[in-house]
Amino acid sequence: MAEALDAIRHAAALAPNEPNIALGLAQLHYEAGLPAAELFATAAGLLPGRLDVMRNAALALAAEGDAGGGEHLLAATLVYNPGWIDGHRALAGLRATAGDLDHAQSFAEAVQRDPGNVALRLGWFHVLAVAKEWDAAREVLEDARQNCGESRALTLSQLFVQSESGEGADDPALFDAVEAIEDPGLDLARVRHFLRGGQVERAVAIAARHIGKPSIRPFWPYLSLGWRLTGDPRAQWLDDGMERVATYDLAFTAPELADLAALLRRLHTARAPYHEQSVRGGTQTDRPLLLRLDPAIALARSRIEGAVRRYIDALPPADHAHPLLSCPREDFRFSGSWSVRLRGPGYHAAHTHPMGWISSAFYVALPEPSPQAEGSAGNLRFGTPPPELGLPLDAYGEIAPKAGRLALFPSTMWHGTVPCSPGERLTIAFDVVPAPAPAGQRDGDR
Repeated sequence: MAEALDAIRHAAALAPNEPNIALGLAQLHYEAGLPAAELFATAAGLLPGRLDVMRNAALALAAEGDAGGGEHLLAATLVYNPGWIDGHRALAGLRATAGDLDHAQSFAEAVQRDPGNVALRLGWFHVLAVAKEWDAAREVLEDARQNCGESRALTLSQLFVQSESGEGADDPALFDAVEAIEDPGLDLARVRHFLRGGQVERAVAIAARHIGKPSIRPFWPYLSLGWRLTGDPRAQWLDDGMERVATYDLAFTAPELADLAALLRRLHTARAPYHEQSVRGGTQTDRPLLLRLDPAIALARSRIEGAVRRYIDALPPADHAHPLLSCPREDFRFSGSWSVRLRGPGYHAAHTHPMGWISSAFYVALPEPSPQAEGSAGNLRFGTPPPELGLPLDAYGEIAPKAGRLALFPSTMWHGTVPCSPGERLTIAFDVVPAPAPAGQRDGDR
């Protein structure tokens, strides 16, 4: 990152008014954790009409502690671009993390101006559904039907609400009318519905038809649940219990951890988590944490990279059909990295990272032990299904947090935390993916 910054800064000095260089300079500053809002403003002036630049400028303002300024910039841009769905989503996200209960209001205002815009209404519905605001989501769909007529997208959205909200959770025929439609997103909704309703074989059959296809990644965790419920030995092949969960106590001194914790606290500027996150009772940072140039982050990254390398080198032999064991192991990249700050009794809901390869939790600071707390308070628990599915499956096991400890595990494995003790818990998390093949090896010669 430091070398990339040097290169883009040199380019900007040579061509200060070249739009793409200005945008690259702003983006690299943002990803490196450096001030970027003014640079995005400069890029926006050179790239008039580029709404994605305006969005990134707003996000940079929020990351630099001016969430109100970011909201204002997005709201002002949406006045002249009411159909900009990505802008509405970004504004709803900023408002949600600020604790605003009316986080999706900009969608309502835009729909009043353009009542026939079905895509805008569906974007509004999606934001409400992610927040599990089911009554409001139903109202949006009903209003869309009345103003725009019936459509397949509205029908599928209605089925999703009925299933996920519990309204139609016990209806075994809920998805029968759309059985002929082939769509990975619809299949994922079907799988969750059938697992919830006890139609386990049906759920497994739908998930299994994605095996060997690019769409398989989000289905592996649900195949794990289905195979466990039916006693299929492939559950052991896929998860292998706790055997692929590993912990590494990294060589951090108490002052090093204190410096890292102090930095992370400064980065947690939000009041609430994004609705789509697993965080309950805490906040999560948004920029790619391990790309920052801060010395404390650079030190953490160096030690984390060594542990990841050891984990990969210790994996069982390759298995071309397995989501963890089939990947090339020569090199790896961080595909996302962030920090979570929980306050007791905060926790992580059971979830997976299906687009990752290997996932993690690195403990930076933990609450003081409490005599009133449960013995497993704050533990990282594996194999427990999402509680809303109501499945009778026990956890594979759990690991206890410890400052300086790194846990690594397959990204497709269900994991969550036991509610924490009172106090503060600071962690770093990231996903790892295999490094892209060199250019000469991308055409089948790998």
